[in-house]
Amino acid sequence: MAERMLKFVAVSRSTPQKRQAEERRDDFLEVYSDFIDAKAREQASRCSQCGIPFCQTHCPLHNNIPDWLRMTAEGRVEEAYELSAATSTMPEVCGRICPQDRLCEGSCVIEQSGWGTVTIGSIERYVTDRAWAEGWVKPVKAMRELGKSVGIIGAGPAGLSAAEALRTEGYQVTVYDRYDRPGGLLIYGIPGFKLEKDVVERRTKRLAEGGIEFVTEFEVGRDATLARLREKHDAVLIATGVYKARDLAVPGVGDSGVVPALDYLVSSNKIGFGDTVEAYESGVLNAQGKDVVVIGGGDTAMDCVRTAIRQKAKSVTCMYRRDRANMPGSMREVSNAEEEGVVFEWLAAPRSLLGDAQGVSGVRCARMRLGPPDASGRQAPEEVAGGDFELPAQLVIKALGFDPEDLPGLFGEPALKVSRWGTVRADLKTMMTSVDGVFAAGDIVRGASLVVWAIRDGLDAAAAMHRWLETQSQPALAAAE
Repeated sequence: MAERMLKFVAVSRSTPQKRQAEERRDDFLEVYSDFIDAKAREQASRCSQCGIPFCQTHCPLHNNIPDWLRMTAEGRVEEAYELSAATSTMPEVCGRICPQDRLCEGSCVIEQSGWGTVTIGSIERYVTDRAWAEGWVKPVKAMRELGKSVGIIGAGPAGLSAAEALRTEGYQVTVYDRYDRPGGLLIYGIPGFKLEKDVVERRTKRLAEGGIEFVTEFEVGRDATLARLREKHDAVLIATGVYKARDLAVPGVGDSGVVPALDYLVSSNKIGFGDTVEAYESGVLNAQGKDVVVIGGGDTAMDCVRTAIRQKAKSVTCMYRRDRANMPGSMREVSNAEEEGVVFEWLAAPRSLLGDAQGVSGVRCARMRLGPPDASGRQAPEEVAGGDFELPAQLVIKALGFDPEDLPGLFGEPALKVSRWGTVRADLKTMMTSVDGVFAAGDIVRGASLVVWAIRDGLDAAAAMHRWLETQSQPALAAAE
């Protein structure tokens, strides 16, 4: 029997069961379990089916959330999946790692009226996982073959989304990536306790089964210039993301034991795959038995502290220069980290790193307070006189954010124009760069952002490339080497 909607006044908000902290500290499995069928239908039935769905308008993909919630409540899960997949290439990924509290769920009308938001993310995950289990997810299928090829640089969420859309249109698609597995940050940047890797691998396998070619361990500039790829393909998309770590400007930053966040996370994820990582085996990128200090307040910092806990660190401290209310990372992740034993030093900033070139031994910290707003409108942190203190540390992880790499230099293409921040300049309408036939999308254009925005940018880029390619009469003549 179909569930009626608008049950939010009688049915309380409920999230999937979360594993106990003592259990999850010992592995990299996901923290949250999945909804059972009855619970998913019950929670979906809480949707108010409002006339103006703010959940949909505040989703970067504009997912038709109210309709697939109604279908789920009525037991029409396959239809719910089809509707969800019509606007998103990775709904099960977004259901797991999107900051729903800042997007769809944060805009839910019943949340604003005090009834507690619909658990949109958990239901999205349930619907798609059920679709995989039931065999409803099929390989990508081209509508027709167009006889033109597209090269995509970067196998992260923007590149994968563009690849799927372009292959569906009928293009031959080749995706190039520097790592040995496709998936980008979904594979190597995000730990398994947030996104288990088989969830990503089944997506990339589906793309490969649909005819998309993946060329891994390939670096543009080393293995081929951008100009060479442009000769080989009818169009090229740059979707590399941003990977250059921001650095600390304090004494001791060059000491052994002071490492970038991405190096640390990539190492941990490789170990999870069973790979051998020399820097992990030597202890450089291994937190076991160490006092660990992570500097930063975003989701990457949360990934690092929670990874260190699972690597059996002696202690783990997260240092952030603003207070809890002004932290850019997900509050859900902060709560999970606290449950697992992470200590937060709010309103604190590193003054210097203690130790020597042989190894860091601690962090001298300055106590901060929030002063008047800066140019961004946020209260600027300022030092408190006489508030210095020290923390022991044999591993310091820098999680201060990411900037673009020097792509014109790396790609051997000086004509590729970038902004003053180093992001690739792309026309907002056509998404084409300063190089004819070369497009760009994702973080390399907008700066470090959310996975859901990368997916949206990849889909927009694919549409723009298709429009442009339709105006080009001759396919590329150069053959693949």
